[in-house]
Amino acid sequence: MIRDQETLNILLDTLSRFVRERLVPSEAAVAETDRIPDKIVAEMRELGLFGLSIPEEHGGMGLTMEEEVLATFEIGRTSPAFRSFFATNNGIGGQGIVIDGTPEQKARWLPRLVSGEVIGSFALTEPDSGSDAASLRTSAIRDNSGDGDHYVLNGTKRYITNAPEAGVFTVMARTDPAKKGADGISAFIVERGTPGLSLGTPDGKMGHKGSHTCDVIFEDCRVPAANLIGGKEGVGFKTAMKVLDKGRINIAAISVGVAERMLADALRYACERRQFGKPIAEFQLIQAMLADSKAEIYAARSMVIDAARRRDEGRDVGTEAACAKMFASEMCGRVADRAVQIFGGAGYLAEYGIERFYRDVRLFRIFEGTTQIQQLVIARNMIRAETA
Repeated sequence: MIRDQETLNILLDTLSRFVRERLVPSEAAVAETDRIPDKIVAEMRELGLFGLSIPEEHGGMGLTMEEEVLATFEIGRTSPAFRSFFATNNGIGGQGIVIDGTPEQKARWLPRLVSGEVIGSFALTEPDSGSDAASLRTSAIRDNSGDGDHYVLNGTKRYITNAPEAGVFTVMARTDPAKKGADGISAFIVERGTPGLSLGTPDGKMGHKGSHTCDVIFEDCRVPAANLIGGKEGVGFKTAMKVLDKGRINIAAISVGVAERMLADALRYACERRQFGKPIAEFQLIQAMLADSKAEIYAARSMVIDAARRRDEGRDVGTEAACAKMFASEMCGRVADRAVQIFGGAGYLAEYGIERFYRDVRLFRIFEGTTQIQQLVIARNMIRAETA
C-alpha cells in the first residue's frame, strides 16, 4: 500500500460496517421509493464519501487510485445507487476540475464537492453522440458583448447521471465549429440555476432506483469565460478522456464489489436451500456455477488492482482501463445470471432482491463506454503500438 496500512484498514473497515449496517438494510426502501433517504446522505457526508479521491489540500481524502478501488470494492457490496450518488463528485463530475482546472476553479468548487454541499455531474453524451463523443453538437460561442466575456451554450445532453440533483455540471461543448472532431471541443463549468439551463423529466430506467438521470438542455445559456476549464479552448475532449480512463477503472471496481455481494447471497442461499434431502450446494452443477463465479471475480479483482497501480505510477492506462472495464462488467453480468439461476424460482421474485441486482448490473456493460467500445479502444491501441 502507498498509505499507512493501518489507516487504510480503518477506512475500509468503516466503509464495510457502513454498508452492512446502514446501506444494506435500506436497499428495499430505496428501490421502492426511488430515493436515498436524507439521513443516509448526511451520513455519507460525515464519512467523507463525497471527497474520497479529491486532493487533501481541497479537503478531500486524496486517495490513490489503488486505495480508491479497494474502497469501491467495499462500497459495491450493496445497491449501486448508493455509490452513484456520491461517485460523480469523486469521478466524472469532479475529476475534470481536479485534473485540468485552474487554481481558481479548484479553490471555488472542489471544497464544495468534497463536503457534498453540491453534487457534480458530467455532461458529455448527447441524443446523437454517445459512443462517438467526438461528434457532439452542443455549441459554445464566445460573446464579449453586453455583460462581459461569456460563452453562449446551445444543445442537449442525455442520460446525465445525478443531473436532477446536481449543483454544477462539467459540460463538453464545441467552441470551434470549423473543427468537426475532438480538437474543437472545450470543457465548461456550468452552475445550476444559470439562465438558459433547464432539465428534462427524470428517466424511467430498468434499474438503479435511487440514482437519477435526465436530459440537460442549454438554450442561449451564458457561461462566464472564467468557467472554461483550464482557461484553454480545444482541450475539453482530452480532459474527458482522462476522466473516463479513471472512471472505467472505477466501474470495473464497482462491478467486482457487486459481483462479490451477489455471489455471497447465492452461496448463502445454496447452503440453506434443501432439495432431495440435502442443501443444493452439495450438487455439483450448483458448485460449478459458484466456482466459475469465484474464479472470474478473482481475475477481475486482480485486473482492477493492477490497472489502478499502473495509473498511480503515472503510466498511460488507456488499454488497461478498457480491459478491466470490459472484463469486469461482463463478468458481473455472468455472476448475476448464475446467482438468479442458483436461487431458482425465488431468484425471479422481488422479495429476495437478487433480481434487482440482475437489473442493476446490466448498466455496467453500457455506461462509460460499452463493451464494444472497449474492444475498439483495446484493439486500436494494440495496432497503434505495433505500427508506431
